[in-house]
Amino acid sequence: MNLFRHWLQPPHARLSALITLVLIVPLCLRTALGWFNPLGYLSDLAIGSLLVVLLHRRAWWLALPVLLVWGLMSVATAELVSAVGRLPNAGDLNYLIDPQFVEKSTSGSFAQPWLAAALGLGLVAWLITQWAGRSTPRPALPRKAWAVPLLLLLGHWGVQNLAPSDADQWRLFNLPHQLLAAGVGEVQMRTEEWLEGDVVETAPQMAGLTQLDLNGQKILAEPGRARNVLIIALEGIPGAYVQANRQALHSSYQENLMPNLSHWAERGMNTPDYVLHSHQTIRGLYAMLCGDYDKLDNGTPKGVEMLTQSERNQACLPAQLRKHGFATHYLQGAGLRFMAKDKIMPHIGFDTTLGLDWFTNASYLDFPWGKDDKAFFEGALDYVGQLKTQQQPWMLTLLTVGTHQPYSAPEDYLQRYDTPKQAAVAYLDDALGNFLSGLEQQGVLQDTLVMITSDESHGIDGVRLASSWGFNLTLAPEQAQLPNINPGVYGHVDLSTSVLDYFALPVPPSLSGRSLFRDYETGREIMSYTNGNLRYHDGQGTFTECDFQQRCRYYTSEGFIADRAVYGGQYGGLRARQITARAEALDRTLLRTALNQHYQFGSPAIIPLQAQIKDDWADNLIGAQYLEMPKGSQTRVRLTVRAVDPQQTAYILLKAKELEQDVPLGLPEEMMVTADQPLEMDFSFDNPESRKAFSFHLLGYGLGAVEVSDFTVITEEPGQAQPQDEAVDEEIAHSS
Repeated sequence: MNLFRHWLQPPHARLSALITLVLIVPLCLRTALGWFNPLGYLSDLAIGSLLVVLLHRRAWWLALPVLLVWGLMSVATAELVSAVGRLPNAGDLNYLIDPQFVEKSTSGSFAQPWLAAALGLGLVAWLITQWAGRSTPRPALPRKAWAVPLLLLLGHWGVQNLAPSDADQWRLFNLPHQLLAAGVGEVQMRTEEWLEGDVVETAPQMAGLTQLDLNGQKILAEPGRARNVLIIALEGIPGAYVQANRQALHSSYQENLMPNLSHWAERGMNTPDYVLHSHQTIRGLYAMLCGDYDKLDNGTPKGVEMLTQSERNQACLPAQLRKHGFATHYLQGAGLRFMAKDKIMPHIGFDTTLGLDWFTNASYLDFPWGKDDKAFFEGALDYVGQLKTQQQPWMLTLLTVGTHQPYSAPEDYLQRYDTPKQAAVAYLDDALGNFLSGLEQQGVLQDTLVMITSDESHGIDGVRLASSWGFNLTLAPEQAQLPNINPGVYGHVDLSTSVLDYFALPVPPSLSGRSLFRDYETGREIMSYTNGNLRYHDGQGTFTECDFQQRCRYYTSEGFIADRAVYGGQYGGLRARQITARAEALDRTLLRTALNQHYQFGSPAIIPLQAQIKDDWADNLIGAQYLEMPKGSQTRVRLTVRAVDPQQTAYILLKAKELEQDVPLGLPEEMMVTADQPLEMDFSFDNPESRKAFSFHLLGYGLGAVEVSDFTVITEEPGQAQPQDEAVDEEIAHSS
């Protein structure tokens, strides 16, 4: 007890408070979060001891900013893992200097408020000891203390290299350590390239990833009997939520959050080893509806790039079915302008594209992204009823939004489950079950091919590859002829080919992938990029995963999704770059470069305004999100916005974000718009470094409505074109 009091008094109190804050508190928080892994504790000890030796004898005003950034990193890690099941990357660190993020974070919107409170209390205690001992000299640490963090970091590195773990990154690293390791990995990769000298790197073989493969044995002897097609995309749902998938892959995950979906899975054909190729809804929709990999990085989504194409879009599933006599419909529970789905969906062949504005039935929840799942499926059931009255066969694609962060659910669901995320999933499951039962009562299942899948996966803590694990549940009139478990490896890139093959319709050669309605004797190549990991299966029993350190680990694994795999070894250098080269080649299947691309996001649509702006993303008036701008290019933006009602005034803001961080454009914070005085702007900015995930946010508030007749984005070489360039205007008009 006397020793304890001794360390709480000057001159040791300040050191004790610092040790408690950066060493003891993180270890306790990791335990409380359930992130049990020896390497994770070792990582916390390494970074904590490094902070101790760096900050112990520094002035408080020098140490405080470092500790604040460290604390925000800890909070950001817990928040992102809780929300989407991944460790933050370098781009996410921009949140720490984003005023909107800080404002929301400090307003009590934490998923783990106790964590922020614990770190805050520790920081306050440290500040108190700094003030109380301001006149007392700090004792110096032994010189050997500097060896402690070095030895801990080397120990962590040694274990990772000798016996690599495939556990989730947040279990193995804290965020500062991960960023440090990523930097070291980058230097190591550059060194290996230099040592290899002028090695000629041949282009990787891509046929296994890009070619159409209909060489399998047909499961159905004759074309499918269904008359219609219904595709249901459930926001963020991983394949582990389907009991048949868990059993088929012997998954250790056993929580049954979606019993209704699992019940329907017993009546259909399931594909347990079903791969989601990327994150983001628009990328998942593109892959499943256009038979092509979307970008395996943060580049411009191919759905947006396709707005500049007039041929490849005709090969997408909606356009192909329309060509063969189907009426094609798209309905989602959110607004259409986000990610330009109001333009992309008609462009790839949907006759009718509808969003939140279509629904007239009341919502059960106030959800920021749009319609809650119960209200959405009630409206969708009415929509299917309307389609049934028509003579023409139809294709309908549905997209839910209720299981998107922030995961809203009714109070009784929130009380029954541990987290809002689990409650939202259960709410979706009940709504989906009622919808499918309604379809059965209407007789829709007797003449409709139904495919239930998800756009992406929000991941599951502790489940291997959960961020890439999707599902495909197929319900067809010929169900008795289809297996309950489809044993092959498939993914979103196969969905369009599968539907066309089911009807025995010709499949455009520009589509890639296999058919779910065929048996294949051989494996296949397939790729995925989720949670910052690039994953590749060669179809011959080897699964490779390349992480943020630019190092690749390979495993013996018969399929892609597996609960566990046998570790084989790791490598970097040329072999690792060949994996990356495959991903880069897939990124260029639609456009070879992001340069000289002209996008038009304006339209004659009348957009009602809200009284105030609530969210930069959900309230965006245009769909210019996640664009890519090459290094050394210049981006020109031209826009025209006018108020529709002559008696009303609108107020417009234009923001830009790169990797979620606000980017200053030098524009007025707020611009007034009337019918007689529209807002007309033409400006440009340079891109000294390449930009990815660059988003424009055109926001408005006031009474009445506005029309954004022009929002042009052109990225090209500096000085390449003038504002009066008629050729540019003609191409923009064509793409519009």
